[in-house]
Amino acid sequence: MTDTTSGTTGTTRAAESLSRPPERGADHPPTERGRTTIADSVVEKIAGMATREVPGVHALGAGMSRTIGAVRDRVPGGRPSAGRGVKVEVGERQAAVDLDIVVEYGVAITEVAGDIRESVISAVERMTGLEVVEVNIAVDDVHLPDEDDDDGGSRVA
Repeated sequence: MTDTTSGTTGTTRAAESLSRPPERGADHPPTERGRTTIADSVVEKIAGMATREVPGVHALGAGMSRTIGAVRDRVPGGRPSAGRGVKVEVGERQAAVDLDIVVEYGVAITEVAGDIRESVISAVERMTGLEVVEVNIAVDDVHLPDEDDDDGGSRVA
């Protein structure tokens, strides 16, 4: 006994697929047409700017990097580096951020650290679409009110 309906159905499906035009780029949403890569330096700058906006943060960078950066900033045409004191690891969908900071004397360091995490996570995720899996903060120094901002200035007048 042969089943003629299954043979007809198979033939009908084949004819339908031949009559349909092949899928084109316009059939896919723009978000699926290509690939976006974000450089580590981009995420470093975003994280650095987000950190500087937090009240209680005096500077970014550990001792030697701040000293070299201060000299570089004084060179005519030199600008502060937005990524100084920031290291990141960027994957396809996630990022991890490490920060070296100097806080102002008198601020609650744990509160400043929490505010930094919120600011960095919000800025990086909003601007890049990457999920920030961790923000590690190393407090390297406390800026005292009577300290001079000149790194390497002379003590003798």
